[in-house]
Amino acid sequence: MTTYHLAQVNIALPLEPLESARLADFVAALDPVNARADAAPGFVWRLRTEDGNATAVRGFGDDRIIVNMSVWRSLEALADFVYRDQGHLAVLRRRREWFPPLREAVTALWWVPAGHRPTVTEAEERLGHLRRHGPTPHAFTFRDAFPAPGAALPVEAADDWRCPAG
Repeated sequence: MTTYHLAQVNIALPLEPLESARLADFVAALDPVNARADAAPGFVWRLRTEDGNATAVRGFGDDRIIVNMSVWRSLEALADFVYRDQGHLAVLRRRREWFPPLREAVTALWWVPAGHRPTVTEAEERLGHLRRHGPTPHAFTFRDAFPAPGAALPVEAADDWRCPAG
């Protein structure tokens, strides 16, 4: 039986260029938060360039969009990092200072065979699918998660995983 890991993509459109004073705290937090992710239980891989982050990666039809993509051993491991890691939460709570809320989904989750590293093109397709069709086994959200292929039990919606900052 194939082992699956969970891929995630989230995108953001900064209010100003990354070099601006307004985004200085966000940019300063990138390396520490990425280091926390790299050391988190269940972390497998994340998209990055030689700079150590993915802010130079382009996609989603807009050169201003920032792409964050990673792979985790389980939905629970990713949720623990996203919603319980204090360093990540501190940045997440301030997101409205740096990024406007977007009308469409900005995060998609999907299962990949262990060892697979998703591409930006794959992430674009998954997020687009989620936007067009809502949560399905092909692309889903924390709230409406689906089990890995071949898993025996459905994944329950995890209200406790929602960001405490709203």
